[in-house]
Amino acid sequence: MRYALISDIHANLPALQAVLADVDARADVDAVHHLGDLVGYAPWPNEVVELIRSRGIQGVAGNYDSTVAAGAPHCGCRYEDARQEALSRQSYAWTRAHVSDEARRFLASLPFRIDLRPAGGHAPGPRVTLVHGTPTLNTLYWTADRDDGFCRKMAAQAGAAAGDVICFGHTHLPWTREVDGIRFVNTGSVGRPKDGDPRAGYVLLEVDGVTSAAEFVRVAYDVDAAMEAIRASGLPDDFAEYLRTGGKM
Repeated sequence: MRYALISDIHANLPALQAVLADVDARADVDAVHHLGDLVGYAPWPNEVVELIRSRGIQGVAGNYDSTVAAGAPHCGCRYEDARQEALSRQSYAWTRAHVSDEARRFLASLPFRIDLRPAGGHAPGPRVTLVHGTPTLNTLYWTADRDDGFCRKMAAQAGAAAGDVICFGHTHLPWTREVDGIRFVNTGSVGRPKDGDPRAGYVLLEVDGVTSAAEFVRVAYDVDAAMEAIRASGLPDDFAEYLRTGGKM
């Protein structure tokens, strides 16, 4: 099975459209799944939700999705300084004010976790677990500098065994590692990368029953158009510059 995994779209409709066009051009993708954070920071929350719904793309709830759906006081995000914290609150307030009731209901319906069985439910074989942050919390950051012990702890929480794969997002920084035969994949971000590359990112995950491999894909899109839409929306201009620099402001 070959999966296209998309995460952290963050209401960036042009980036999502470009990624889905790239996926559609590939004849070998069996299914597309999202790993949450459909909304926040850009001006197309309802359009992104509608596109995901219309395509029948199944996925999990990101912290932004679940907090907006529940009307929580904050998105549960972590920021490096007071300026970033203030901007995050502006984004969250804007998103809550502009998300439609229909989109909010959809966000509330997203599960915390999805388990995929590439070999089918009738046969033993690898399991692919999809979460947003970690198998314990969708607000916990699983960065590449976490040691193998942390990976083992999360694998135990997920009930993973050798041959299985755990996929997640939340940090907007793609990476992969294998520990004790279990593959861990951070899918990066479609709509708000943080690695200095402004292109949209997603993962092609290949699972053949014995081995797994993750290919990180980058897709160019009209960043300038997205920046102009952010500036015209009433969202902070900082978010437009963030897209231009790939998060390296």
